Order: sequence, then C-alpha cells, then structure tokens
Amino acid sequence: MTTATPPSLEVERLRHPLKVRRLQVQRVERTSPHFVRVQLIGSDLEGFVSASFDDHIKLMLPAQPGGPLVLPEAGPDGPALPPGTERPTMRDYTPSRFDAQAQTLDIEFLLHGEGRASEWAAQAQPGDEVGVGGPRGSFVVPTAFDWHLLVGDETALPAITRRLAELPSDTTAIAVIETASPDDRRAFVSQARVETHWVDAGAIDALAKTVSALNLPTGEGFAWAAGEAASMVAVREVLIAQLGLDKSRVRASAYWKRGSTGHHETL
Repeated sequence: MTTATPPSLEVERLRHPLKVRRLQVQRVERTSPHFVRVQLIGSDLEGFVSASFDDHIKLMLPAQPGGPLVLPEAGPDGPALPPGTERPTMRDYTPSRFDAQAQTLDIEFLLHGEGRASEWAAQAQPGDEVGVGGPRGSFVVPTAFDWHLLVGDETALPAITRRLAELPSDTTAIAVIETASPDDRRAFVSQARVETHWVDAGAIDALAKTVSALNLPTGEGFAWAAGEAASMVAVREVLIAQLGLDKSRVRASAYWKRGSTGHHETL
C-alpha cells in the first residue's frame, strides 16, 4: 500500500539573474475608475521569470517627462548608467500577468492623481517605451495551505488578484481589501472558496480592525498583507499578538508610506 506524499508548506526564496529590459506599450485598458492595465511587449522579455504573486519589478521611465529613456547597461559590477546620463525614474510594481509565448507583460496601475508613474500610466499610448528591471527574487508561498488570508489596500489589489487566480479549488481564501472608492471593487476569478471583505478607506487601523474580527478557518494557513506602512504594522500586530499566528506564517510589506516617495519595505 502506498500513500501520497503530503505537499510541502515550506516557503521558498528564489533568486533570478538581474536584467534590464527595454519594452514597448502594446495595449492600455481602464479596468475601473482608478485602475489602468498596461500591457508591455518586447523580445527582451525572453527569459523573464516571475515565480510569486507578490514579486516586484522596477518600472523605469525617462528621467524627464518627454525625454529619452536611458537605461542601465550590463557592466563588470552589474548594471550601470552610461557616463553623464541622468538616472531614470524608478518605481516598484507587481507583474500582474506574463505570457512567455506572446512575450507580453501586464502591469496594473493605481491612478491616485500624483506621482510620475501614475501620471505616465494615465497617459500611456501604444509604442511608448519603458524599462523593466527584475524581479531579482521571489518569495514563494505554497498554494497547498488549507487557507490563505490576503490583506491590503488598493496598492495590493493587483497582487491579491493574481494570487486568487492561482489558488486551487481545495483551499479557502479570505481577502480583506481597503478601497477609497466602491467603484474600484471587483469580482475575482478563482477556483478557491473566496470570502471577501471590502473596507472603506479612512483610519490607519481600518484594515487591522476588520482583520481582528475574523474567525480564521482551522488547519494550516498563511497570512499575507501589503499596503501603507503604518497600516501594515497594525495588521501584523493583530495577526501575531491577537490571532496567534506564528511569525513564519505571516508576510507583511509596506508598499508605500505617507509622506514618502518610492517606499517599499518588508516588515
């Protein structure tokens, strides 16, 4: 008599070769009032790897709006800018979808009314050039957990959407998501059993209060959270101190911080 080997619940950290890619906009689609999906294409996507739903790439834009796009070039000590050139504007984004055969990469942007990347995405046109660097690594959380808790604000919505699309039918997902506008809330495509809690944006502890009121399922679970720095600190505290999750089963990241530009931090 043989028995099936249970799936591993060990988180895996992967490293990827660092490469800077020059790509073009192929398609722009407004997915909701404050979100736009930009599809990039190019032969430079050969060999691109995104192994985790919360990977982040460096989107590179011209240093000055309307100016030339100068990208780092491979050198003996890694990618470096040509002498005398200005550093491109760089921001972190989640790869929403990659099609290796078509050599296309989708990125979803939150249009929050300020910031170079948001302004660029709002006006992006087919043929526009951008640079993409990375991802340098992936933090791979197995899908085999009995349940997955996904918490975040609008900046985490692309990663949450991708994760729900990846989960199998024999797992449960709980999504707690904060949005400023109800019009940006969406229906998710997932094989998993999905329970969604939408939270109105406002107080820093709005997400933490909703999470604290959850009745988590039994079995082995993993909690993932991303969003504004202070909000994520509060969520992580609830997950560990109140709900009793082991730190090894919690991943919380600050995708942005009030008063800062280009902030990205794992808590």
